[in-house]
Amino acid sequence: MMALPGGRHLDSIPLPGQRLHLMQVDSVQRWMEDLKLMTECECMCVLQAKPISLEEDAQGDLILAGGPSPGDPLQLLLKRGWVISTELRRIGQKLAQDRWARVHSMSVRLTCHARSMVSEYSAISKSSSQEMGQVEKLLMEKCSELSAVTERCLQAENEHVLKSMKACVSETLSTLGQHFGQLLELALTREVQALVRKIDSSDNVYTTESTTGNLFSLTQEGAPLCRIIAKVDGVLCLADILTDDSHSEATRAEAAAVVAQVTSPHLPFTQHLSSFLESMEEIVTALVKLCQEASSGEVFLLASAALANITFFDTMACEMLLQLNAIRVLLEACSDKQRVDTPYTRDQIVTILANMSVLEQCASDIVQENGVQLIMGMLSEKPRSGTPAEVAACERVQQKAAVTLARLSRDPDVAREAVRLNCMSRLIELCRSPSERNSSDAVLVACLAALRRLAGVCPEGLQDSDFQQLVQPRLVDSFLLCSNMEESFV
Repeated sequence: MMALPGGRHLDSIPLPGQRLHLMQVDSVQRWMEDLKLMTECECMCVLQAKPISLEEDAQGDLILAGGPSPGDPLQLLLKRGWVISTELRRIGQKLAQDRWARVHSMSVRLTCHARSMVSEYSAISKSSSQEMGQVEKLLMEKCSELSAVTERCLQAENEHVLKSMKACVSETLSTLGQHFGQLLELALTREVQALVRKIDSSDNVYTTESTTGNLFSLTQEGAPLCRIIAKVDGVLCLADILTDDSHSEATRAEAAAVVAQVTSPHLPFTQHLSSFLESMEEIVTALVKLCQEASSGEVFLLASAALANITFFDTMACEMLLQLNAIRVLLEACSDKQRVDTPYTRDQIVTILANMSVLEQCASDIVQENGVQLIMGMLSEKPRSGTPAEVAACERVQQKAAVTLARLSRDPDVAREAVRLNCMSRLIELCRSPSERNSSDAVLVACLAALRRLAGVCPEGLQDSDFQQLVQPRLVDSFLLCSNMEESFV
């Protein structure tokens, strides 16, 4: 459920003095830290299950340093959820290695964390639904079952018996994980609903700002939280913030950031965003206005990122952007270094242009605003720092600029303007020189497609060798020719 690999810390929600730490300690010290979080009976279980001798990997165990922040159920759920998810994964790894002593001790510790999460959350929330109560019961039953069966495995000596018991442990672990994921989603959904209601009902500007900030922090925890925010119509309450000029620019920018995260085309869900269509026109209008009035590059980036994602979500958004003269707003912003000064921002702009370019009317608007020249400039996007993230952003800008050019060149006026600006020469350079495109295959394919589209309108702009190698053959043959240009065979 939590999908937080790689030791990622869940400390993005700003709470004073509370951070999740991983400690490498011996068994006794680890038990003493756990003592802060466990009830009396749990402490006895943990004490009995802890080995006195250290195994080579025992010092890597995860514990919570200090208890969760009092009265903060979201922080509690995220902390406990991360620890339990990690324990489940590690138990599975030890089970695959037939390390039964570790499997059992970790199963007991998992039971302690699960029981603590249930009791602490119940104490904070003070009430729970019947469904949550049933899932809690199922979860704790499976935890007890896992501890019991792994203890029997410690005593078993027959290999055939152990093999059959291993299958039973694996099935129990899988079911336990499902119950845990279900419980965590129910609890998180309830808390996110409370945040959304708080935003809806608040007349206090500072409360709205801080709550919106918390909502944005949740989106940083990954797809599950974004899905929950979308499911409880969190985007709709953000529409009110975006369209209300009484809120500060920073608050509206943070609302735009939440919209951008929840509508990301990389998220594996869209079914919960159907209600978003009801307010899409208001949101798109507010985001275009925020782009136009942005006082900084960060605000423009957040607003344009939200617009870019919405154009993936529904083609109606592209038609709305045309009606709102968004092309003029975006292209004018490109000449303002205060708003557009990084490849990350240009990536959002060219994404919007690429998605809008499927509309026929878009071509005439771009020509009228001298947009072809801007797209030509994006084909020469270069990183300043050379960091992997910036290099990747530049590749995306080049690729999407070529895609936009290819789509727009259906219109002869655009194609002729592109030829006049020597776009064909730049496309040929990108195809023939891998260093110009950072050896990106995606950029190469997009440039070949754009070049072929332009050559169909103005073939006289090509030399014979370029035509014979880059246009006349099958696309795959031209691709192989260009992608092998840096290779040498001895």
